Amino acid sequence: MLSITAVYAPMGGTIVLIPVALIVLNVIGGWKVFVKAGQPGWGILVPIYNIYLMCKIAGRPGWWLFGLLIPFVNIFVSLSIAVGIAKAFSRTVAFGFGLWILGLIFVPILGFGPARYTRPAQSPTLENETIF
Repeated sequence: MLSITAVYAPMGGTIVLIPVALIVLNVIGGWKVFVKAGQPGWGILVPIYNIYLMCKIAGRPGWWLFGLLIPFVNIFVSLSIAVGIAKAFSRTVAFGFGLWILGLIFVPILGFGPARYTRPAQSPTLENETIF
């Protein structure tokens, strides 16, 4: 009689290999996204710094990073950053939603695809706005 170990042992390498391959593909795709946006590609490998760079790519201020630490606010902030990144690469809001929900699929599409980075419009400062 075959044991469970004997049956599943040949699949063990595949079970580990597929997630590792997806992670490597996502890191390389993220690296290419950063390079397209004029940021250092190695920034994708540094945990907090990569989120800061994503804020910059999306045209959001760097302090939005702290919004990701606040429960429920982080949902809005992360969605806004994802949509901002999509718009910065001339993609739709639906693509930004895909970046937010299925980043493992949409980040490599953005990195390896023909999308070009266009600097997002910065929000106006109070000095440039008129009240009346």
